[in-house]
Amino acid sequence: MAEEINKTNQDYSESSIRVLKGLEPVKQRPGMYTLTDNPLHIIQEVIDNASDEVLAGFGTKIILTQHADGSVSVEDDGRGIPIGIHPEEKCSVVEVVFTRLHAGGKFNKTSGGAYSFSGGLHGVGVSVTNALSDKLEVTVWREGLESTIVFENGYVVQSLVSVKSPRLKKETGTRVRCWPNPKYFDSAKIPTEALVRLLRSKAVLLPGCEVVYNNEEKDIHQRWKYNDGLREYLLEQLDQSPEIRPFEAEGFAADDDENFSAGEGASWVVVWTEEGRLERESFVNLIPTPQGGTHEAGLKDGIFQALKSFIEQHGLSQKGVKLIGDDIFTRASFVLNAKVLDPQFQGQVKEKLISRDALKLVSAFVRPQMEFWLNSHIEDGKKLAELVIKQAQVRQKSITKVAKRKGSSVAVLPGKLTDCLSEDISRNELFLVEGDSAGGSAKKARDKEFQAILPLRGKVLNTWEVDRNLLFGNKEIHDISVAIGVDPHGPDDTPNLSSLRYGKICFMADADVDGSHIEVLLTALFYKHFPKLIDEGHVYIAVSPLFKVIVPKIGRQKERRIYCLDEAELNKTLEKLKKEKVPESKIEISRFKGLGEMNEKELKETSLDPETRRLLPLSLGGISRELTTSAMNILMAAKEAESRRRWIERHGDQFEPDI
Repeated sequence: MAEEINKTNQDYSESSIRVLKGLEPVKQRPGMYTLTDNPLHIIQEVIDNASDEVLAGFGTKIILTQHADGSVSVEDDGRGIPIGIHPEEKCSVVEVVFTRLHAGGKFNKTSGGAYSFSGGLHGVGVSVTNALSDKLEVTVWREGLESTIVFENGYVVQSLVSVKSPRLKKETGTRVRCWPNPKYFDSAKIPTEALVRLLRSKAVLLPGCEVVYNNEEKDIHQRWKYNDGLREYLLEQLDQSPEIRPFEAEGFAADDDENFSAGEGASWVVVWTEEGRLERESFVNLIPTPQGGTHEAGLKDGIFQALKSFIEQHGLSQKGVKLIGDDIFTRASFVLNAKVLDPQFQGQVKEKLISRDALKLVSAFVRPQMEFWLNSHIEDGKKLAELVIKQAQVRQKSITKVAKRKGSSVAVLPGKLTDCLSEDISRNELFLVEGDSAGGSAKKARDKEFQAILPLRGKVLNTWEVDRNLLFGNKEIHDISVAIGVDPHGPDDTPNLSSLRYGKICFMADADVDGSHIEVLLTALFYKHFPKLIDEGHVYIAVSPLFKVIVPKIGRQKERRIYCLDEAELNKTLEKLKKEKVPESKIEISRFKGLGEMNEKELKETSLDPETRRLLPLSLGGISRELTTSAMNILMAAKEAESRRRWIERHGDQFEPDI
């Protein structure tokens, strides 16, 4: 490996540096910008733009056509993309939208912006569609003109041409037709079922909007226009009628709301069934979020708090049965549509919402509505309570069975370990925390039901070259192994994981250089001596923030605390506050020196609460074990000092010092 690095270093010169411009980054690494299983997601980007026009109140119809030549067109009757010259880019706005990454009308959230609520916030949406298409045509009807521009492989081949529109001046809109390039996708075929489901969901979430699907090759023509919205849609999906009447409601912030921006909120419908298939769909500003996120957590929290209170008020609780949120949603199907002013998603494909405020937003509207529903339908409320209690009993019984299989022998757990109460391995979490001070705060902030804390004193031993039989000579390593209940092993071993005590083992260190060093040492320990825990998805890293921004009470807005992961996120937050016209002099910014500096509430919100924390799974990320081991060997082995030096010489210019 050292020879390989040296050889590469000899070829490393000014000409080795390549700058990717325009849409080239998308073509080089399409998986960073979209899903590459098939072209559905790049078509969805166009559908989302049309949907945003309807959501903004400027459109009533969306027509998607799969043409016989393999192309797909999406047409709406919205305002039409502006056709004038962009003041900075000096070319038509249509060209800017389809050829510039991070450009669009959805960044402007101030009053007078084109979109108050939208899902497209990353600014790479339809430009990715263009980059990954052999050909793309855009036709705009606006200002009494019909304007057309044509792209091939992301480049303009026909500049914008405008002629008098054959339509009436008020008949505005946009049509985008693209021919996806098959070389960028595992399959060039767009899954019809998924596409139809997506289109139908748009009709559900946009009351009064007509959505049309045409397939020229299969001669399919379908139309959806829902008047009863979410309830009608969800009941259509279920394979049996619910035993309890659906809980359908909505709640949105008014202009004088002190906690949320006007228009923010959600609409939802939830049904419970004892058997059959479950259907669960959630959306944020019409964007599907198949991996859920904080808005779903808010729905669950609001219903859980309301039902728990109802059970207590009516004396329905059972002795020895402790309810958790999962009990309520084990047999629940739902559709949730949240409206969030500035949603933050995990990844460019926007599959999961991670905005912390969304949990409080949705829960704040769901809980009072659920309490009203329960007290208005007492018998349904009692049936629901009975169903939920039954699910809790089943859960507790299954945990008891697992506990019996473990046997009666009990290991002497480390004295510094603050264990959790639950024996449900699927829920239990162990946090390996840097320092006793942070460990003390974590003990107060944790949920003692399923979260355990093991403070680590200083930096753990570099175990990369330590013989497995000598590991327990180090007290910290011994305590970690005993706490998790698994013995050290190699990648080719078959360890007994039935004694594993926690489903998640989380590294929690400071957001500084020392904290990163501790995370690297723990990563080396688990990769080398507990590899099966990584392979099985049990090891995580808690990402703690570096900055806290306190925004004072201004007008009806209450005081806010915003946590920022790094300087880039801090700058983005400050820019957002500037657009909100918050005086810069009133914003208080503090930098966390370590986890121990956080109070109980801050540590819970940023690192411990499953609904608001940032937890990254530790995995090989598709890289072979052989290559990963070689890289780790260069970083961690004592005899590889010379290789490390060469590696630093080669990559040192990429390092950004944290001063």
